[in-house]
Amino acid sequence: MPLRTSLFLTVAALAATHAPPVQAAAATQDPRGPLYATVAPMNQTVEGRILPRMAILLDKLMAEKRDMTLDGVKVFEADDKFLPGKIAIGLAYLIVETPRNDPRHGQYLAAYREIADMTVGDVNDTWGVYYYSQALLMLREAGVLEQAVSPATLEKLKVKLDWRRFVRSDDLTLINLPNNYYGVAFSVARLRYQLGWEDASASEALLGKTLDHYRKYSGAYGFADETDGQGRFDRYSVLLIGEIAHRLIEAGMPASPEVRGWLRRSVDLMLPRLNLRGEGFEYGRSIGTYGETAFLEVLTAAAKLDVLTTEEKRMAYAFSSRVAARYMDFWFDPAMGSVNLWEHGRRTDAYRGKHRILGENLSLGRQYIYTNAIWNALGFKDQPADPGYAAWLDRLPKRTITWFAKGANDRLLVTLRDQRPGGEARVIGLPIINGGEGQHMNSPYYPIPSSPGLLQHVADASFPQLLPRLTLEDGAQLAPLAYARKAKVVGAVARTVVTYRQDKMDRLGQKAPVADDRASVRTTYELQPGLIRRTDVFMLRPGVKVKTVDLAFASFSRGAVSKGGVTTFAAGDVTGFEVEGLSCESRELNNEPAYRSVTGAMSALTTCTGAQEVKGPITVRWAVRYR
Repeated sequence: MPLRTSLFLTVAALAATHAPPVQAAAATQDPRGPLYATVAPMNQTVEGRILPRMAILLDKLMAEKRDMTLDGVKVFEADDKFLPGKIAIGLAYLIVETPRNDPRHGQYLAAYREIADMTVGDVNDTWGVYYYSQALLMLREAGVLEQAVSPATLEKLKVKLDWRRFVRSDDLTLINLPNNYYGVAFSVARLRYQLGWEDASASEALLGKTLDHYRKYSGAYGFADETDGQGRFDRYSVLLIGEIAHRLIEAGMPASPEVRGWLRRSVDLMLPRLNLRGEGFEYGRSIGTYGETAFLEVLTAAAKLDVLTTEEKRMAYAFSSRVAARYMDFWFDPAMGSVNLWEHGRRTDAYRGKHRILGENLSLGRQYIYTNAIWNALGFKDQPADPGYAAWLDRLPKRTITWFAKGANDRLLVTLRDQRPGGEARVIGLPIINGGEGQHMNSPYYPIPSSPGLLQHVADASFPQLLPRLTLEDGAQLAPLAYARKAKVVGAVARTVVTYRQDKMDRLGQKAPVADDRASVRTTYELQPGLIRRTDVFMLRPGVKVKTVDLAFASFSRGAVSKGGVTTFAAGDVTGFEVEGLSCESRELNNEPAYRSVTGAMSALTTCTGAQEVKGPITVRWAVRYR
């Protein structure tokens, strides 16, 4: 992987005072971060800004070792189960890219050896196993493995870096892991083969298992269900085939027409969502900066495997350059010396908690390193992004419907591009993708509209954001979450109508959805420029009584004033929130943890509730008006 050999040697000391590009100036004014009318070439951002920051962290690690602290976190006491592998591959890049005649090369080899000895007994699971195995292969190919790792530690690593630690060897089933880990297992087995630790049979069998599993749970539409057929389709459902493709690229193995076809499905979902800011997924778990690198990984793999047209390849590179710039301009916090997913109003899910701060910096950095290397090899090194990118965005379809599953339950994503006069298009997504245990009650999986800076979610939070919640007389809470069927999307010019029904409601409180037929619902969305309206008509089984109905709207607008069911805002993109059937009140939010999105704290909370004495249908309607 060719990088500038002076990378870690001459710019690391300058990184702390490196001036960000002109576009970053908007980051302090727009909570969404900068809008890039133009952007630096991806390679310049990666080599000149991202990699020097990685070098600073690695220098700090080599100096402090087990005592290393990053923004208040003692990284070796924080229970990051992938950390040894991420450290191993980060340091491997440092060694491989430092000239042999530079005194630091020997210093880095000695440091690697010491840290490998120090961490060999630490917990290092799944992704950490993959990263460490890849690091060892890099070192062996560079001819320095024996210098970097002692014989005793290497023997221990041969035992620990094994796919059998998270896959049952008899039937090749995952041990309590979601299906995207099949690709990790395949990669580990292939790396063990490349390292000479086992033959190719396990990697071939695991690749077959990976593709069989993908085939079984992706169905006719080619997107992986993150559960074993329970119907949850999120970021991973789109990213997984990109991860598989990258692992094939790394292993030097061909991608079959079937794999390329699945990859194209993910591309077709992503292209209508591209934008000038480098923003990615806005729904599901582990989004934020990872919602953006998901686009980066899929589009880069598609470019490498010639799944994109020539024009699409140029536009994918233009977007990738924006994703890289956004990482440094928006996600990286110089005061923390780290990517920021957790502070200053931001919140992510527990899986990516701050205890993983060092590992997140290293793994994100690696994603930019290897995708940038692919773009460089494709001829884009230091090339400016296509100046026609913005005009190309304007020609994208205004309405896209992506189906994930049909049948007993429907799963789909509706993507709209609302072109605002004189401004950028606002990408609005309506994900109806909620099923399976673990996430169904969390707002990032609600079947509600999402749009960066306008309508966002709170990770791991279950308050009724834009979703009516029924409390029955016996205290049970029901929500229209997981049982959508007979979904239909009708579009005419700029107006889109989405309808579906749920014959059962999700009784809240359990890890997995619990079907409750005491209430059913018919839902209608109407979306048009500046207006989103939802109507729910709930039908109750005879004898069932509803105690209360409530919903909430946490927004980024300010100066909220509520009167009855009408809320107006004095400032912000949302100008009004109107509710029929409930009474509302609003209050300002002051960086409250319960109402922090992945990008920053929400500003106002409107809560609506109403007692329901009627025995017949209950109708709740809300409308969001926005600029």
